[in-house]
Amino acid sequence: MPATVYYADMHSRSLEDSKIAKVARLCDAVGLKKIIKKNDLTAIKLHFGEYGNDTHLNPSLVRQVVDKVMDAGGKPFLTDTTTLYSGSRHNAVDHLQTAYLHGFAPSVVRAPVIIADGLYGENDVPVRIKAKHFKDVHIATEIRRAPSMVVLSHFKGHEMAGFGGAIKNLAMGGASVPGKKDQHATHVQVDEKTCVGCGKCVKACPQKALSLRKKKSQVDVNRCIGCFECITVCPVKAISLDWATEMTPFMERLTEYAYGVVKGRQKRICYINFVLNVTPDCDCVAWSDAPLVPDLGILASTDPVALDQACFDLVNKAPSLDPKLDGDAPDKFTARWPNTRGDVQLSYGEELGMGSRKYKLEKI
Repeated sequence: MPATVYYADMHSRSLEDSKIAKVARLCDAVGLKKIIKKNDLTAIKLHFGEYGNDTHLNPSLVRQVVDKVMDAGGKPFLTDTTTLYSGSRHNAVDHLQTAYLHGFAPSVVRAPVIIADGLYGENDVPVRIKAKHFKDVHIATEIRRAPSMVVLSHFKGHEMAGFGGAIKNLAMGGASVPGKKDQHATHVQVDEKTCVGCGKCVKACPQKALSLRKKKSQVDVNRCIGCFECITVCPVKAISLDWATEMTPFMERLTEYAYGVVKGRQKRICYINFVLNVTPDCDCVAWSDAPLVPDLGILASTDPVALDQACFDLVNKAPSLDPKLDGDAPDKFTARWPNTRGDVQLSYGEELGMGSRKYKLEKI
């Protein structure tokens, strides 16, 4: 049976039909009041954005979800986890500061911010899943312990995952640092002929796995944790993976972690995806590129697979804003990042029982 995905477009001529009003109506449509019980400590899982990124979720829209959780009797908190790579969210203190600088202060959103995996990303709870790659996964303590959760995702491209929506948000964002290492579980390689010796990768590497020798970058595979930050910052794309063999297992590991976050409590979680500012990159980067397509809407469901599939379909049917892309490309994300296998998170998510790729779109 197809899952229901609720959809609000971007047309508005009044306060009653504004984005904030539409977010509130989506919360009602998806049955948020039935998901949250009185006095639930409710996790609102989102991405606060790397410092320098300005296309992360708007705090005024997040505030509407906080209000709805409180109306349902819950006690909401905003949450995310520390990052594997270096940057403005590598530990809980820096992460909190970045969240506040981006407008996610309690005075704005009416909820506290709690970094779910502790000061250095080491606090987690093992969850047994018995899947293809993992028997147990490391889920951030406060995300796993929260009895109910609302997952807010900025739907956009991703240099490694192809695209990121609810499943990607659950997987990397729901894991502790050991869990993130589980998912990446590979190392990078350097094409010395392409490398220009700029040293940006050396500076970015949190493990000091990269160094310059004879004006070329070298990787110590024993130190590399596969955070892929070096791939992101390399201006000439001299750093890569064995794309042909690594991408499908990477996406499967990622999807298994998403499954570990929701396992056993699927009826206590709902999801809202914001198909706005659909940039080529994750909000983890310290910039915001031009969008691939126009703003398309906000969608909600209790099924993360159906929700991501619906968003994926909307983007691929939309006109392209990127002159580098073929406007008729059947998959704009793969056209932008040719080595990725973003579709695996949908097909494998369905195989794991997280949801269905079949859906019916209901406009509100």
